[in-house]
Amino acid sequence: MRPVHRGEAVDVRPDAWITHGRPGSIVVPAGTDILWVEGTGVIRTELAPWLDASIWLQGDLDDQERLLTARDGDSPEQREQVANWMREELSFLLREQPWARATLVAAGPARLAHDRHTELVVSTG
Repeated sequence: MRPVHRGEAVDVRPDAWITHGRPGSIVVPAGTDILWVEGTGVIRTELAPWLDASIWLQGDLDDQERLLTARDGDSPEQREQVANWMREELSFLLREQPWARATLVAAGPARLAHDRHTELVVSTG
């Protein structure tokens, strides 16, 4: 994050990408004004000094597991990968409680009828 704050370019290949044989890297051009980093692990203690703002999207873990299965398939290998991810995810959530540091907390998916293309549902409770 330091090079980005200094306006420098960044080209990084995450360790997990190397471990899982995923090709490519993440490239952030020099002079980038806004950098949006997606992922549960972003709102963690060690990165807090480098975040200008953060959004916690609250979701049901069962829904997330179903979405992963719908997106990536339902093979035995995929089920094992999802189970491993859930173990890591739950441990991280209990330890870090990222929602407590988030600038904004958004809950979803909305359970109220609405036109998702033109309306935003905001809960007051």
